[in-house]
Amino acid sequence: MIILRALQIGLAAFGLLIAALWARVRPQTAAALPQRVRRLLEQLGPTFVKLGQALSQRRDLLSSAWTIELGRLQAAAQPFSAEVAAMAVEAALGKAPKDLFMEFETAPLAAASVAQVHRARLHDGRWVVVKVLRPGVRRQIDRDMRIVVAVAWLGTVLVPFLRRRRVVLLAREIWRNLRRETDLDEEARNIRRFARAFQDSSTVFIPDVIDTLSARGVLVQEMSHGRDIGDATLAGEAKALAQAFVNFYLEQFFRVGVFHADPHPGNIFVLEDGRLCFHDFGAVGMLDSVSRRALMAFVQAFAAQDPDWLADAASDLGLLTLGVDRTAVVRGVEAILVELEGMPLGSWSIAGLMVDIARLGGGDAVALPPHLGVLMRTVFIAEGTLRTLDPGLNVTEMLSESAPKVLQSLDHAKGGAAPTLGRFRWELATAARDLPQAAARWLHDGRQGGGLAIRLPDATAAADRLGRSADRIALALVALGLYIAASLLMQHSIGPRILGDLPLLAALGYGLALWFTFRLVRNLGRTDRS
Repeated sequence: MIILRALQIGLAAFGLLIAALWARVRPQTAAALPQRVRRLLEQLGPTFVKLGQALSQRRDLLSSAWTIELGRLQAAAQPFSAEVAAMAVEAALGKAPKDLFMEFETAPLAAASVAQVHRARLHDGRWVVVKVLRPGVRRQIDRDMRIVVAVAWLGTVLVPFLRRRRVVLLAREIWRNLRRETDLDEEARNIRRFARAFQDSSTVFIPDVIDTLSARGVLVQEMSHGRDIGDATLAGEAKALAQAFVNFYLEQFFRVGVFHADPHPGNIFVLEDGRLCFHDFGAVGMLDSVSRRALMAFVQAFAAQDPDWLADAASDLGLLTLGVDRTAVVRGVEAILVELEGMPLGSWSIAGLMVDIARLGGGDAVALPPHLGVLMRTVFIAEGTLRTLDPGLNVTEMLSESAPKVLQSLDHAKGGAAPTLGRFRWELATAARDLPQAAARWLHDGRQGGGLAIRLPDATAAADRLGRSADRIALALVALGLYIAASLLMQHSIGPRILGDLPLLAALGYGLALWFTFRLVRNLGRTDRS
């Protein structure tokens, strides 16, 4: 079976490769390629639908023509039978649905490619939703993704362009994410974390899980009711809902360090009391303290419209690689900000801004680290949700209103000392936060090592370069001395002769001198290449 599946996927990949090569020969056929890929992914089944959906959010790697077409992929699928669902619940929880619930509706509320949802009622009267993983879907994903990784590796061997895009790493990253999304036990842990973090929120509600009724293949969660965020009756609340949404994500990014990575409109609705209710925590992203701080600096720099600070923050965040021309990057950032200033969200994208800045480092495609890829994907989806809530939203103004304690001096002041002082306060606070820990680590290392060591990376590198230069000078002097000695021996015809009238000692001297000269030239060539 796996051989037949591998053959099916391999032939599909080969067909796409031929189509891509033909599109280079006949550029007029390139426009139809994204649609062809989308249809092929739908034919290959749920694993490839999810794969395409994940790629549709990677605007750091794909052009808008590809992301728009792949975004049309639908995860809806035919529901599996009520008998199969009941067997899956019993296998996961140890009891049949009739014993676990007062009522269990056999007709699913919704069915997708990896799971379907049933409504049920607990013995205490509470209504819940029961998410049941599609039988065999994890095994199918693992089988298909092993083949995808193998095909991607073969592609990098044959096509250098794919190697530069790091498609094998990308395939493995998507595989890891798909495994997380199909582990309902992990999703339950995510829900608990978010429900506790925002249990006192007046603007956001996360329905909690029923701890005793959740496992790897089944998730039972409190049921909530509300209106879709695109409901026309919510027009009067658009700004307040958008502000609550932005504030929710600022809290996730900067306080919690974990964020809901799939905030599309289908996973959010509005409760009767006006709170936003979030569902589906299978996809989450994480930011460590360093990334959180860098992202906070990026947001503040953008809100302050400071291109110099924004360039530094982008570098700290990992959007720019080391060695880029900083002056050119700052000029490019300033041009981007001038173009975006005052435009509504419907006309531009924060995640697009991040991609544009990353591309200032060179190249049309940017291979971001996994955590940044998830962050950017989330921001792109969140922007679409914000457009649904309030198409004319001004993001800078919204950031100012939503997080005054986190983001300071967010107005568009162009002159004076305010922007400079704002950055100075931020950098000073960051240094003050890090200084005690750095000093303690320095003292600890000194106590363990019997003394305090001061490491100067630049000075060490300079010393290494100076040592290598001294070795080369010594080598050159030895070679010069051998040339001179051999010439004197040649002039005075000292010692036995070889090859007619050539002094043996002079020949040895010239031979050694030539050998040292060859080594010297080779070392210099290596230095130039490095």
